[in-house]
Amino acid sequence: MDYARPLPAYLISRFHGWRATSYQDNKAWFRRLAEGGQHPRAMVISCCDSRVHVTSIFGADEGEFFIHRNVANLVPPYNPDGEYHGTSAAVEYAVMSLGVAHIVVLGHSNCGGVKGCHDMCSGLAPQLEEKSSFVGRWMDILRPGYHRVSHFGKDDILPALEKEAVKVSMENLMTFPFVKAAVEDDRLTLHGLWTNTGAGELEQLDPARGGFVPV
Repeated sequence: MDYARPLPAYLISRFHGWRATSYQDNKAWFRRLAEGGQHPRAMVISCCDSRVHVTSIFGADEGEFFIHRNVANLVPPYNPDGEYHGTSAAVEYAVMSLGVAHIVVLGHSNCGGVKGCHDMCSGLAPQLEEKSSFVGRWMDILRPGYHRVSHFGKDDILPALEKEAVKVSMENLMTFPFVKAAVEDDRLTLHGLWTNTGAGELEQLDPARGGFVPV
């Protein structure tokens, strides 16, 4: 592996700073987590976007959340075809092995993946239509959501599609038999959230009120 290189100096410096402060001050807690295993109460499915910092938003400690991040916080439909399925594997592990009580799907404002879906579906990004595009094929998951909001005006369609990404993921979660069974047995609850990263706002999906409402 002659392509591997040492970490940048600033990351090494930050690691040593963390070890000398946060780790040193909480050494017993870290050792307890390491030896006792993880027992998170919730799984959070969020976007890869560097501006979405789940643990900061909820003030979470180590061991509290089982976090899975992917482009546009999407969950694909249940499809046990023997191929590679990172998100589905994470959902299976969270529900079947960890026994989480909650799954939170967290969307966000100014999502690049969602914009890519919009541009692809509206004919503005033909490169994403190529079979070789990993992003394009992943964003196919959101096509049903795009069709639901395609009539929206140009100022409203992207925020609406970001929230559709949450709704589509929630719908797809329920296609997993073990998720559906856990929800119906009251062992698991699903939550849809959307955050405006610039305004520091959080909204939650409330079907009874017809959409997303401020927290």
